Amino acid sequence: MNIEQARFNMIEQQIRPWDVLDPAVLSLLAAVKREDFVPAAYRALAFVDTEVPLPGGQCMLAPRVEARLLQEAKVQRHETVLEVGAGSGFMAALLGHRAQRVITLENRPELARMASENLRRAGLSNVSVREADGREGLAAEGPFDVIVLSGSVAQVPQALLDQLKVGGRLITIEGAEPVMRAVLYTRQSDKALSKVELFDTVAQRLDGFAEPTRFHF
Repeated sequence: MNIEQARFNMIEQQIRPWDVLDPAVLSLLAAVKREDFVPAAYRALAFVDTEVPLPGGQCMLAPRVEARLLQEAKVQRHETVLEVGAGSGFMAALLGHRAQRVITLENRPELARMASENLRRAGLSNVSVREADGREGLAAEGPFDVIVLSGSVAQVPQALLDQLKVGGRLITIEGAEPVMRAVLYTRQSDKALSKVELFDTVAQRLDGFAEPTRFHF
């Protein structure tokens, strides 16, 4: 496989047609080596439009979804980011190139180790991996400029929304199959939040987040 040609094709045939047009995001996707964050057994899938399997039944988001979330989060160089769901560490790596500091939470020890090692090899000293349950966020180190949930949730917990600074954004994929949407929450003031629905997609659930109550008759 010609790695660079495959990377180019991923960007031009999957990512750009999905309205990812920010030159800085596209340049970053060309520079950060996605294949280094994919388990060796699945390296041939590094640039394919699919969710790549990870240990423990987890997976990486599809490249176009990662790219679109990154673009819509509009992370700035001075900002601190909290990610929930480190997975292999690839999204944290992308965020690390955009932000001042990134903390990524992963509740599966094997994945936390994988993400830490991948990020270390990539030379990203401003990204730290914490083995922790992400449902409650990390209030002790908040509030944050940006929170990224790298997977889907039925509903964003209030505890996470409460950890946004004024002007801060939280981006995730919300809902239940077959209807899920990427959404962007923005804190307008201490008491006010706005919510914008961005695009339809489907993604694997983040570990441990509550499902909606089912009615029983």
